[in-house]
Amino acid sequence: MRGHIRKRSSSWEYIVDVGMAAAQRCTGCNRRLWIERKPLNECPRCGGELFETEERRRAIKGGFATQKECAAAMTKVLSAVEESRFVAPSTLNLRDYLRKEWLPAIKATVRPATFSSYTMLAEQHIVPSLGSTKLQRLTPAAINALYGRLLESGRVKGEGGLSVSSVRRVHAVLHRALRDAVRWGYLQASPVDGADPPKQNGTHAERPVWNREQLLAFLDSLADDRLFALWRLLAMTGARRGEALGLRWEDLDMEAGTITIRRSLGVIDGEILLSDPKTKRGMRTIALDALTLEALKAHAARQADERQEWDDAWVDSGYIFTREDGSSLHPYAVSATFRRHTRAAALPEIPLHSLRHSYATLAISSGVNPRIVSARLGHSTVALTLDVYSHVLPQADAEAASQIAALLE
Repeated sequence: MRGHIRKRSSSWEYIVDVGMAAAQRCTGCNRRLWIERKPLNECPRCGGELFETEERRRAIKGGFATQKECAAAMTKVLSAVEESRFVAPSTLNLRDYLRKEWLPAIKATVRPATFSSYTMLAEQHIVPSLGSTKLQRLTPAAINALYGRLLESGRVKGEGGLSVSSVRRVHAVLHRALRDAVRWGYLQASPVDGADPPKQNGTHAERPVWNREQLLAFLDSLADDRLFALWRLLAMTGARRGEALGLRWEDLDMEAGTITIRRSLGVIDGEILLSDPKTKRGMRTIALDALTLEALKAHAARQADERQEWDDAWVDSGYIFTREDGSSLHPYAVSATFRRHTRAAALPEIPLHSLRHSYATLAISSGVNPRIVSARLGHSTVALTLDVYSHVLPQADAEAASQIAALLE
């Protein structure tokens, strides 16, 4: 392991022996190609056949104004080689790293919905701006500039910028991708560590929810609806749309009065797929109230009649909530139906997911222990529940004080 410096015209350069490295040689023109990622099939210069070999590699860098600057830089390289931290120069750009290296490598390690989200964020927001930048030349300043552009004009459809939370999701993708680039020997350090993603305001925005009277009005308006049991289950358990649509009849214990959530039905890249819950606590058993259990029993009888009516054309999907022919419901169609019912009931329009927030808000404000609410929602931690619904806690605290005082009067 040796190095030396030399003067080239008006500047200085260092040359360091960094050891043996994997390479390819062309049998035609004898060109040497360092193997940065995967071996090539043919010589890019002459198209000749390549064979793999190991050769001694040197790191060369010039452009230093003084001999002292050049020597100091060479010393850093020598230390990195000695401590096995040296990263060989590479022409790999961020676009090829994300598309050909990182995304294929992590696909089997994350949930399908997560992989789809990572791919979308990379293709829509990272690659267009920074894709052609060499991975080893990516800087914190360039990443900060990306965040600024996204906040100002990052929307793919329409005009305007992305929200702070959306830009922070882009930051999370870059952070993980470049952290892996360090682990895999493409970078000495991640430039994302020196970047400054936009800060959240410190609190979760309050979700649009229905109060007790509005939720009762919604359920009353759908008492005769074919999917009444679905709407009541969502309203009384806080289950996510995909969790409810993924329920099978074996997940329902009529005798114990419980439902067990084991999977989620969602849309990923236009295809309906089943996936595991988001966290370990997402797989949970939830107690049902008597009226919800009765609604599910009535739903089971209705589905049995539909099965008989469709006869051989019946699709035995096994799901609790299905179309009339037994096939699975499309999640987007369920959300669209919810919007129509909301308008028909003359209620404030909220997204279907806000039934979950309505349930949690009502439960906590009614004095239900946040630990119980967290378990029923399938949150990863009680702290997450308290953080998301912190705006409800003062009201719940005041009601608890009144209740305790009433006990002592």
